[in-house]
Amino acid sequence: MNTKKIAIVPMIIGVLAALMVGILMGKLFFEGTQTPSATDSGAKNEPLYWVAPMDANYRRDKPGKSPMGMDLVPVYDEPQSANDFGEGVVEISSSVVNNLGVRTAIATQDYFEQTITTVGIVKYDEDKLVHIHPRVDGWIEKLYVKTVGDPVVKNQALYTLYSPELVGAQEEYLIALNRKNNTLIQAAKARLLALQLSEEYIERLRTNKKVSQTVTFYAPQSGVLDDLKVREGFYVKPGNTLMSIGQLDEVWVEGEVFERDASLIVENAKVDMTLATYPGKVWQGDIEYIYPSLNAATRTLRVRLSFVNADRLLKPNMFTELRIKNQSSQRSVLVPKEAVIRTGQDDRVVLALGQGRFKSVNVTIGHVNHEVIEILEGINSGDEVVVSAQFLLDSESSISSDFLRMMPDEDDVTDIMNANVDGVINKINIDSRILNISREAIVKWNREAETMDFVVASHINLSELEIGQNINFTFEIRDEFVVVELVVLEDKTHDQHKGH
Repeated sequence: MNTKKIAIVPMIIGVLAALMVGILMGKLFFEGTQTPSATDSGAKNEPLYWVAPMDANYRRDKPGKSPMGMDLVPVYDEPQSANDFGEGVVEISSSVVNNLGVRTAIATQDYFEQTITTVGIVKYDEDKLVHIHPRVDGWIEKLYVKTVGDPVVKNQALYTLYSPELVGAQEEYLIALNRKNNTLIQAAKARLLALQLSEEYIERLRTNKKVSQTVTFYAPQSGVLDDLKVREGFYVKPGNTLMSIGQLDEVWVEGEVFERDASLIVENAKVDMTLATYPGKVWQGDIEYIYPSLNAATRTLRVRLSFVNADRLLKPNMFTELRIKNQSSQRSVLVPKEAVIRTGQDDRVVLALGQGRFKSVNVTIGHVNHEVIEILEGINSGDEVVVSAQFLLDSESSISSDFLRMMPDEDDVTDIMNANVDGVINKINIDSRILNISREAIVKWNREAETMDFVVASHINLSELEIGQNINFTFEIRDEFVVVELVVLEDKTHDQHKGH
């Protein structure tokens, strides 16, 4: 098989415009629209060219207007690109930083402080809450307390009970006294004490030897009446709760903490308590006890506090607002709350790398309060993070990362931007140096066979070509498809060249 080689000249590989339009558009926006001052131009290289802000393909070698009437933007040859800092780095000019209102803060290493706000309810101090029960069956003959909340004084009469069993116990005691049997006397007295008769009552019985048909019972402590469940004439028996007596000198407050905050709750944590009833007044206390189980219905953890209530302002069943203060035991990386972009799927912050360069990075967050967020992974203490305009920078950084991941390694650039394929010449335009070629499929690009125009490099002699010739040619992607190498095939047997 005879072949005739026209020419081979190495060419500089152009920019892959189809993949880079998005990045270039973002770069043009972030580099700003202001022409550099005389001082800036002395410090930087001269512009390579000017482009339209809305059309990266519209280029001119001097300033002017775009087809849309906008000022052309200069593009400079920067000695160091944003990509030198890794994927996803974007670079913006200082003027655009100011226009966007970009503010930054430094990530710090400190103890995380959390204030948990929740509700509580005032209750009696259950350690000092006394429940009144009868020890025998009987009937309430007289009730001396009538209403829940009434004050009660220690040794005050509460109720009078008629009980045949109490009558029988008194008679047994008198019989033992008459027999002067000390063993029986002690046994009968012990029974009377067990039935809640006082020492004074028993001594009076021993002296006057007169059995009483009814017995009056007295308050074991001072306080207020709570949970009154009987009225005069009620039949009662052991196990019935007749009433309760609580004290208000000191009260309990039980708070409800959501399950997500349970790990932050520790005993002795400081608590500020306020009530809507007393605006401006603050009670301060500590968590005394953390209950061991969660409420299955509300998924909350109960905590208990105690408050001195000498002025009796705190009343049972009042609602309160609790602010529980807690500090972590270990230092962690903290950033301002507004610095973290929370999407529901992942969390990100935008790092300020200096010299107008920014990069969005994924982070793992810990606890959150009203001011800062705890960062477990992703950044280090001392890193500078963006706290305003970060959504725009994050969006641009994400786009830049996606395009950079699509870009080939430097060793593969040449292979991506050119191809070698067989074809047949359909038309030859010598003046415009364009060949219309029906080429075969390009396997590596997954492109089917197609008929299209190609611009021929200046070193190839078109006069040596003819319509209908079978050729093997190499072309590059620049602003158009440029044929840089061409071989005329005398017969079509070079299958090894197909689709390379």
